[in-house]
Formats: sequence, structure tokens, C-alpha cells
Amino acid sequence: MGATTEVYTPDNLIAGDGVRTDSVTIISGENLVRGAVLGKITASGKYNLSLSAAGDGSETAYSILAEDCNASGGDVTNVPVYIRGRFNSEKLTIGTGHTVDTIKPQLRDAGIDLATSVVTA
Repeated sequence: MGATTEVYTPDNLIAGDGVRTDSVTIISGENLVRGAVLGKITASGKYNLSLSAAGDGSETAYSILAEDCNASGGDVTNVPVYIRGRFNSEKLTIGTGHTVDTIKPQLRDAGIDLATSVVTA
């Protein structure tokens, strides 16, 4: 068995310590990138990009996608998401109708803090 190597390129999404993750199911039809702000559909418990006018529970921002996920061909299970920590608001993908100001209190209630800038070395 050979070892594989991946190159990590920092994207400055994470802006502090104390990051915690979980895994969720992304609903079919979504093709999302790391940093997408997710909402939870109440009826199914599945996640999608949080849109302010959704009306199915997913209008409330709940977590942040930890890696790209293409669910355009069907639901994808065990997708890692961030559920706690401090994140750079400038690196988020925010759904239609939301702004940083509208999702900030929702994410704060979920244990996620947003920073407006990140200092890098």
C-alpha cells in the first residue's frame, strides 16, 4: 500500500480555535462549496443552502459546510459540517435573501461566531 499526499491550501475560512464538526445529509439537487451556510429542513432532517424565504426550516442558518459537496445526483450522507467555532464571514457562501447581518445571530445561537476579518501571517 502506498501513501498518498494532498496539498493543503489555506482558505482562511476558520478564524479561531474551538472548531467542532458533525456530519449531515445534503439533500439531492445541491452542489455546494466549502463555506456554504446550511439550514436544516425540518421534515426530513436533511440540509441545504439556507435561503431566507425557504419556509421549510432551512431558512434558519445552522451550520457551515466543511468541504465541497455535489449532491446533484442524489442525497449525500456523512458530509462534514462545522457546528462550533469562529469563522471568517468574508469566506462564506450565503444563500439568497440572507446577509452576514441576518445569519450572524442565527449562527451564534447554534454556537458559531463570525469574524469580519482575519489576520494572517
